[in-house]
Amino acid sequence: MVTMVGNESDFGKLVKDLIYLEHDAIAAYESTMKRLDDKTLSAKVAEFHQDHLQHLTTLREIAVEAGVEAPDEGDMKQMLTTGKIALADMFGDKTILKAMKTNEDDTVTAYERASQNEEATPETKAFFMKAHQDEVRHRAWFETTAARL
Repeated sequence: MVTMVGNESDFGKLVKDLIYLEHDAIAAYESTMKRLDDKTLSAKVAEFHQDHLQHLTTLREIAVEAGVEAPDEGDMKQMLTTGKIALADMFGDKTILKAMKTNEDDTVTAYERASQNEEATPETKAFFMKAHQDEVRHRAWFETTAARL
């Protein structure tokens, strides 16, 4: 999937869309942790899951500061992200990790774009850049680990 998140000109909409994206990512991580056969892999995925929970917490704080109502759950895309993991489960851990890598492609792109938003405060831009670095690290791990399996 190719995300459009991060292209919003309205800062409030950007924050709201990032919150949706994080809810979707968290659901995909939870599905992945349940489905992986290798518990060592699952433990690493659990670490990344914690990063996403922290991103969501920070985004909710940003939403309050911006006067934006933060969504409490994901959007329709969540069915796609978790469905992709469920389908990949039929083919094993390697395919699950590859599916998660494609989900991370969207979060990498979204945070990269968000860090360029002109309405964001310097502190918010710093958070977006940190989240982007986290997502790049997650994506690289999924990619390299899947390649080794």
